[in-house]
Amino acid sequence: MAAQYAIEGATAKGIAASVERGVSEGGLAPGDALPPVRRLADELGVSPGTVATAYKELRQRGLIVTRGRGGTVVAEVPSAASRRPPRVPAGLVDLSTGFPDPAFLPVLRPPAAVDPVYGSHRAAPRLARLEALARAWFERDGVPAEHVTFAHGALDCIARLLSTELRPGDSVAVEDPGFHHVLDLVPALGLRAVPVAVDGEGLVPESLRAALRGGVRAVVCSPRGQCPTGAFFTRARRDELVAVLRGFPEVLVVEDDHNAEVGGAAAYTLAAAGLDRWAQVRTVSKHLGIDLRWAGVACDAVTLARHDRRMVMTSGWVSHVLQETVAGLFADEAVRDLVAAGEEAYAERRTALIGALGAHGIRAVGASGLNVWVPVRDESAVVNGLRTQGWWVAAGARFRVAAPPAVRITTARLAPVDAMRFAADFAEVMGDAQATYGG
Repeated sequence: MAAQYAIEGATAKGIAASVERGVSEGGLAPGDALPPVRRLADELGVSPGTVATAYKELRQRGLIVTRGRGGTVVAEVPSAASRRPPRVPAGLVDLSTGFPDPAFLPVLRPPAAVDPVYGSHRAAPRLARLEALARAWFERDGVPAEHVTFAHGALDCIARLLSTELRPGDSVAVEDPGFHHVLDLVPALGLRAVPVAVDGEGLVPESLRAALRGGVRAVVCSPRGQCPTGAFFTRARRDELVAVLRGFPEVLVVEDDHNAEVGGAAAYTLAAAGLDRWAQVRTVSKHLGIDLRWAGVACDAVTLARHDRRMVMTSGWVSHVLQETVAGLFADEAVRDLVAAGEEAYAERRTALIGALGAHGIRAVGASGLNVWVPVRDESAVVNGLRTQGWWVAAGARFRVAAPPAVRITTARLAPVDAMRFAADFAEVMGDAQATYGG
């Protein structure tokens, strides 16, 4: 355990809170060992059962892990600290964010007037106009839209779906590498993340089968524009995955199609395959603006009922002012043209960087979405080396569980001419790293 931090508390909750505080404030770092149960109990003057209960709660929430004879340690990416990126040093070109180019986002114009109502919108939480637009959005790609609802963004929706479906200690299959916020969210809900390998076509069927046989109760994945690799389901891969999932009809499959409008890939979705338990979540943050905290959800009837029952007990509904804003943007032809131009530009920029890196013998992937994923031997060496060249990229550790090292490069604002310069700098850094670390 880090010498500078002393765990306190006279109850299980107090001890757990003390450890969480140490993780959040930096007093306990990833990998730091915690005292054995009996020793900490003696130090605090409590029973070993009290400490064991505290440790059990911390394990369920993803803050600590037990490694047999290796003892109990702070998790490598504890959910209290989150996988938040480090602050970008001043003066660097930031290619780490995963954000869209503002040049292809419309100016947000909230409606001039929204009529007041007596009481609340709980009885009619969805604007009929936006609900019709959302149904058409899903149906365009073959996703059944008989049951549609709204949420405050993708993570808000995924959290509600998992928390209503599962109980603490249950397992969830997640992409590896995958979206770092999902990798944080699962343990924060008291659930166990089971990594499923990803290749250029998304989830690997045999890896998914192994997770399902191991007892996972939900699967969270992206059909296209996968973060961080840019993978997308082909028709053949989608059909392989459906064949695997049909053997586990009770498992909830949640698709996060956050790049539906700018992913640059066709939609071969699990949501369109007639599964028993499914939901597809679509947001507007990548093509209309990250400040629009709205998501549309298409799902089976049971999932809809569970989601909306929990929604009505918490926030109740998504702001009608926000819904009016989203509906206006959906219906605006000029906005649709702007979004289409963005999708074309993002594809050009991804392709340019992959080609420029390839010219230097560096393999990179990014068939859809806003990012390119580059396998490397040493993430820190590459990130720090590029920093000296004026670039800032994301270390892959934020996105990995068991997958090999890599770095993620957001290409949304990287012009093709700049991609050539970046690739040359990347190749130089790679050469330096190989010389330093033994090639």
